[in-house]
Amino acid sequence: MSQPQAAIPPFHLAFPVHDLALARAFYGELLGCPEGRSSDQWIDFNFYGHQIVAHLSPEETGSAATSKVDGHGVPTRHFGAVLPMEEWKAMAEKLKAAGVGFVIEPYVRFAGQPGEQATMFFLDPSQNAIELKAFADMSKLFAK
Repeated sequence: MSQPQAAIPPFHLAFPVHDLALARAFYGELLGCPEGRSSDQWIDFNFYGHQIVAHLSPEETGSAATSKVDGHGVPTRHFGAVLPMEEWKAMAEKLKAAGVGFVIEPYVRFAGQPGEQATMFFLDPSQNAIELKAFADMSKLFAK
């Protein structure tokens, strides 16, 4: 039996970027992630309460692998967040208005099933894939 948790512990994710200034503009300005510590080699961002770190490592950027999910080629290597539905909709509109190209346009997948969710995939300037999703009913996050 699992113990109830008062709060979800934040995760930490480090990922490669080819240009720190572009990462700062994308994550900090466009996505609205507050910046934490930084150096000339990395930048910490607060990604919806979690610590993500963009590391300058141009040779490690980019990935083209995908797998089929719901008829779409989902980037195999990706990270993201599950947002409240209204926040997800607002971010989808913000990204569209900014001219961000989507790998998978915002839509609802698994409609009518327990895992029904809104999702979108897009790339940062270093080709790291990001998925933002939302559930109308958050209690269905892990539903089978």
